[in-house]
Amino acid sequence: MKHARRFVAGTLVAGALALSLTGCGDSVDPIERLGRKTAEETPAQGSKEPKQSKGIAGSSDGSAAPSAGSSSPGTASDEAYRKWGLTAPVQYAPKPAQKPQIPKAAPGKVPVIDRIPVAADDKVVFLTFDDGAEKDPEFLKMAAELKLPISMFLTDSVASSDYGHFEKLRDNGSASTINNHTLTHPNLRTLSYDAQKREICGQQDRLEKRFGQRPPLFRPPFGNYNDDTLRAASECGVSSLLLWRVSMQINNFQYAEGSTLKPGDIILAHFRGPSELKGSTETQMTTRMLQRIQEQGYRIGRLEDYL
Repeated sequence: MKHARRFVAGTLVAGALALSLTGCGDSVDPIERLGRKTAEETPAQGSKEPKQSKGIAGSSDGSAAPSAGSSSPGTASDEAYRKWGLTAPVQYAPKPAQKPQIPKAAPGKVPVIDRIPVAADDKVVFLTFDDGAEKDPEFLKMAAELKLPISMFLTDSVASSDYGHFEKLRDNGSASTINNHTLTHPNLRTLSYDAQKREICGQQDRLEKRFGQRPPLFRPPFGNYNDDTLRAASECGVSSLLLWRVSMQINNFQYAEGSTLKPGDIILAHFRGPSELKGSTETQMTTRMLQRIQEQGYRIGRLEDYL
């Protein structure tokens, strides 16, 4: 019964996200699937200039920057944060000594995760970027110099024109990862089981062929899924279905609940450029996102270290 309640809660949250969060979750408009529809700018409540965040950049154990696929964020240079418009170094959470306990799914299905269950005083959040329409070389520099651990969820129809861009992001020493966001970004709830399986397994196959690894994580477009999705994802070799609780717009966060970050929040952002961000660049949007995280006193963790 306890697991059933959690599962229902997760399903309800997913529905709320699909309705309330702009970006990948606001509509099934096919133009949005190509990254053409910008998220609406959401003004912050009592928006002010960002406050300086305390702390030191880099991983807590002082280790050197890891290679791709290793298990903790790297260490940014002392000056990198200033170059990218931040007033203080980004703080990173080390790999936890013990992974949080994720509720298990029913046999033949994958678990649905919309927030990592960390301790109430563990102020850690996780960065995820979807789709892959924008391929900004400046963002590659930013992510590498700040050593941002990003979990990428790529859609083949928009990302495949330059998968090499995302390979560079994966291999920059930040321990970033590449995951599945379907072949063509459909609303999976409108598709049959077989059609859903083609979308999910098809992208699993393409990403494995291109990057040498079958992704363990999957995010359904718009946050929309049903029981068939959970079964299809399991059949395709996925270990978890990832949603989110917070979405980055152009300047500020939009929250599924409340008005602040919460420990364990998974943050949704997109690979988008000026035409979708009302003239802002991907790096400018990311700087604002990092500022909002710093203002609230949070560290950034590597999602896969907690799963």
